[in-house]
Amino acid sequence: MNATEEKARRSIGARRNPASAEAILDAAEAVLHEAGYSGFSIEAVARRARAGKPTIYRWWPSKAALLIEVYQRQKRDIVYADTGNIEEDLFQFLRSLFGSWRDTPAGNIFRSLIAEAQFDAAAAEALADYARGRRAYTGKLVERAIDRGEVARGVDPSQIADMVSSYAWTHLLTGRLDESEDKLRAAVGAIVNGIKV
Repeated sequence: MNATEEKARRSIGARRNPASAEAILDAAEAVLHEAGYSGFSIEAVARRARAGKPTIYRWWPSKAALLIEVYQRQKRDIVYADTGNIEEDLFQFLRSLFGSWRDTPAGNIFRSLIAEAQFDAAAAEALADYARGRRAYTGKLVERAIDRGEVARGVDPSQIADMVSSYAWTHLLTGRLDESEDKLRAAVGAIVNGIKV
């Protein structure tokens, strides 16, 4: 058995080999960068990483699952602040999220995932799982505000998180990630305080 075959053999298994997983994720990022979403496939990633397709599918059950992990690697410096003020916490979160989507490949990757989820059940499930986890993180900002007495006890943190996500996703999908800080603050104010006089 030559060195290449030995290396490939070590990468096979239900438990991830960290070095092999990194090589696959690096290859996935490279394929996405060079070929775009339309040229992204498990086959292309396997060729680039010199890994077997079964190994990739064992660790990432779908193309969407692999893309989500690539997305998470690209999405950097997202702020979940604890300033003692719910409006400031949500503003800092949105500002950092918009910046990450705008200034890294993360925005294009996530937009592609949303598109894929419209016609692929595995992608829809992977996106729903991911969104559930993110909603929990954003909901924690609201939970802290409830504990401080800043937000009413009857407020559902996941519902507020959905409102914040809806605002962010709409801006991502319509190419409006350059909102001014004043507009972001106004949006957060409307979510937190409502719009009724």
